Amino acid sequence: MRRFFVDPSAVKEDRIEICDKGDLRHLARVLRMKPGDQLMVSDSSAWEYRIVLEEISGEAAVGRILDKQAFGREPSVRVTLYQAAPKQGKMELIIQKTTELGAERIVPMLTRRTLAADKGAFRNKRERWQKVADEAGKQCGRGRLPEVAGVLAFQEVLGELKTTAYDLVLFLYENEEKTTIKEALRRFSKERREKPGTGVGAGAGTGEPEKGPAVALLVGPEGGFSEEEAELLKACAVSVSLGRTVLRTETAGMAALAMVMYELEL
Repeated sequence: MRRFFVDPSAVKEDRIEICDKGDLRHLARVLRMKPGDQLMVSDSSAWEYRIVLEEISGEAAVGRILDKQAFGREPSVRVTLYQAAPKQGKMELIIQKTTELGAERIVPMLTRRTLAADKGAFRNKRERWQKVADEAGKQCGRGRLPEVAGVLAFQEVLGELKTTAYDLVLFLYENEEKTTIKEALRRFSKERREKPGTGVGAGAGTGEPEKGPAVALLVGPEGGFSEEEAELLKACAVSVSLGRTVLRTETAGMAALAMVMYELEL
C-alpha cells in the first residue's frame, strides 16, 4: 500500500491532511488516486495510519482514519551514524544503504584525513542528501524518515557526543587490537538485559511504541582517524574493530550498522 509522510500536526481527531505539493501531484497525476482509495500515512514520529481518501484538491488531500498502529517496520534501536565525508560522490550510496538498514540520523563529518579536494562543497549538499534518504526510506517502508544533518567538523562531533544521551558510542578503528564490535555489542546487550526496566519488551502495554537504546557509530575517512583523533574519541567512545580486514569507508558504516541491528534489534 502506498505510504506518505506528514507532520504530526496534520493528524486531527479522525482525519489526516496531506498538504505537501509534491505529494499532492504524485497522488493525483502519478498514482491517479481518487476518493475511496486507501493509503498508509506516517506521522514521522511514532504512528502510522491507514486512511481512506475523502477529497483531493490542489490544496490538500483529506483522508479518514481507519486504523492506527505503532510503526511496524521502524527499528526500536536508534542509531546515529557519524560518517567522515568520502570522496567521489560515495556519500549518496552510504546514505541510501544505511537508511535501508535502519539509521535514524546521519551526520557527515570532516576529519583531519578527509580527502575531498573541496571540503566546503559538502556543506552545500545537505538538501540533496536528505532527498536521497527520503527516497530510500519510502522505498523500503520506513515509518520515520532519517535526518541527514549538516556537516560537522571533528571538534563539533566531539562536543555533540559529550552532550547527547547516547547509551552506547562506538568508533571504528583499524588499529584496535583488543575489542571487536561483536564483543562490545554483546557486552552492552547483556548489561542492558540485566538492568531493570531496559530489557526486551520494556514499556510494553503502555500504548506507546517501545524505544530501544540510542547508539552512535563513528566511521573515519579513507585514511582512517588520526592517532590524535583516536585518543580524543577514546575519552567518550568505545574503540572497536570490524575484523581482520580493513574495510573501505563506504563499506564500514553499512557493515557496523548491520551488526548493531542484528545484535540489538532482530
